[in-house]
Amino acid sequence: MAYPSPPPISTASTTADDGRPTATLSDIHSDILETHILTRLNGRTLASAACTSTQLRTLASRESLWTNICHSTWPSTALPRVRDVISTFRNGSRSFFSDSFPLADTAISGNQSSNHGNSSELISAVDIYYKNKLIFSKVVETETVSGWFICSPFRIDLLDPKDTVATQIPHPHTDDTCLDLEDDLALSWIVIDPIERRSMDISSHRPVSVQRHWLSGEVQVRFATVLTGEKGSASEFVQCGIVVTCGGSTEGEMCVMEVSLQVEDMDGMHLNGRDSLVILRRVLEGKRGKTGRREEEGKRKFLEFQERKTERRERRLRTEGALDMMCVAFGVLGFTSFGLYLFCR
Repeated sequence: MAYPSPPPISTASTTADDGRPTATLSDIHSDILETHILTRLNGRTLASAACTSTQLRTLASRESLWTNICHSTWPSTALPRVRDVISTFRNGSRSFFSDSFPLADTAISGNQSSNHGNSSELISAVDIYYKNKLIFSKVVETETVSGWFICSPFRIDLLDPKDTVATQIPHPHTDDTCLDLEDDLALSWIVIDPIERRSMDISSHRPVSVQRHWLSGEVQVRFATVLTGEKGSASEFVQCGIVVTCGGSTEGEMCVMEVSLQVEDMDGMHLNGRDSLVILRRVLEGKRGKTGRREEEGKRKFLEFQERKTERRERRLRTEGALDMMCVAFGVLGFTSFGLYLFCR
């Protein structure tokens, strides 16, 4: 989630207008700082406070503070499986937050090997909010070593086909009310590598598109992050697309019917497990970008990706059209030559 930039925190001594010294943070007992002040800060502000003094750095490094921040930011991290994995990170919850909260740096550099490492599974921790209220939270483990995973199209489903999740989302009757979901829905999808102890949020946080099916009335809400793949190929840029499908009665409130993740290249083809895992691991091992503007950056990169897809499709159609014309021309030339040959005999 995007937080506003925290104000600077000062521990320097100050003096009142009448010349009397005023209290500073260094005058406050550490127990009061830890239990009544630092516990009220979000992750960005707590990290900023840790840079102001040795005392605050020590207090802000307490694991309990960062554990509470992770649980309040991503409720799925409180589930036992994720909690156990986070405890193995270098600095526990603090390392997990520093990995998962910022935007992933999609400008991949360094090793471009196709080796997907020693990870035998990926863990997905997903939370969905409607008007800032949690409506869905789940953790899913995906094995990554079987032949089925490696060769099949990469897809992670959070719900079984017959499962639904009741929500308070009203059924949209017009396109305008459907677009309101772009402001009301929020989603985080944290991918965790439990072997390498790295994590990242691959969601745009806010929807990049909302579409309603004209016949069924189902609403598809798409969240997306664009990552860098293999240069010079259709997967030079790929889209990690998260689709939340809502439906149900045309009156009243909708249910969440499907939540899925797939990786798509610029030709509109879904990557298989092996190729998807290579790209995800590169980003997991890479640097992290800025902590702000996730929604704006996600929407901008999604629109750029759609433009690249359109340009690539139009270029392919032009090439195929030129080849078709050449084939027709050679066919006509061959037929004419054969006719002249018969005529001149």
